[in-house]
Amino acid sequence: MHVVAIGGGTGLSTLLRGLKPHVVAQPGTRARRSPTISRLTAIVTVTDEGGSSGRLRRDFGILPPGDIRNCLVALAGDEELLTRLFSYRFTNGRGLAGHSFGNLFLAALTRLTGDFSKAVQVSSEVLAVHGQIFPSTLSDVRLKARLADGRILYGESRITRTPEPIAHLELIPSGSRALPEALAAIDEADLITLGPGSLYTSLLPNLLVRGIAHRISHARAVRVFVANLMTQPGETRNYTASDHLRAVREHSRGQRLFDYIVLNSWPLSARLGRRYAAEGAVPVVKDLEEIRRLGVEPITADLLGENHVARHDPLRLARLLLGLAQERRRQPSGPRHAGRR
Repeated sequence: MHVVAIGGGTGLSTLLRGLKPHVVAQPGTRARRSPTISRLTAIVTVTDEGGSSGRLRRDFGILPPGDIRNCLVALAGDEELLTRLFSYRFTNGRGLAGHSFGNLFLAALTRLTGDFSKAVQVSSEVLAVHGQIFPSTLSDVRLKARLADGRILYGESRITRTPEPIAHLELIPSGSRALPEALAAIDEADLITLGPGSLYTSLLPNLLVRGIAHRISHARAVRVFVANLMTQPGETRNYTASDHLRAVREHSRGQRLFDYIVLNSWPLSARLGRRYAAEGAVPVVKDLEEIRRLGVEPITADLLGENHVARHDPLRLARLLLGLAQERRRQPSGPRHAGRR
């Protein structure tokens, strides 16, 4: 099975950690369980402007490496020291404080090779990554949001903090193209996922890259949107699950991209619920009938992996997604593919 996972931020790396044990073992390694994934591809947003990634983007004119670095670490082999090294963040030193070693490594490789995609490939080889990782575009793109009150905001950092609802999102420049390898992976996939992650700053930017939404809409794969556990103040305050899907449809020019939406059914603990409520976040409402009216089938399951924060349990989420794809592969071709490539 070929799996393509699209997104950014901590959501994508969480999912990749769950998928990694299912990847066919590389030569010289032992599979931890019966392998089900022959090829795993991550397609990652590159619009980050904050923190270490933003500083490297401004100082060196490279694409932001942070989300890519998180995916590299999530899919790395068992070389514990190397993965810890890539995650290591400097806490002092003039010019170094706040940077992670992995970000600096990607920045240096990009300058040496002159190609960000090549730098990611070399880093993948160093970490013995179980899959392939592509930025959604090699263009230097920035986010532009039109708010409900008509104001315009530029940049991920400002957009993610706005208290005003977001009416529409754009990429600047608008004609940014996807990597051919990423589009080919979508065409060949058996399972395509989007999410979890920040809707307007981690997920939708991928769909705004030319070619990606169109290829998903015509893909033969099982296509699944993974809903967030919680709303996000500044991006999706008061959003229901169907509101997330409507935003996806609007920003993909009305194309139908997903067959299923996966939703968590397990409640937060009272303690964690109070903590999130104080920050203006609540569990995403599962408005199942509205979801079905959009032509998407909801799947609910216990996916909560609660620790100090609300996160999807990566192993349970991965098993659910792979199960959906395997069930579809066992079924004979039917009207699902009618009129499609």
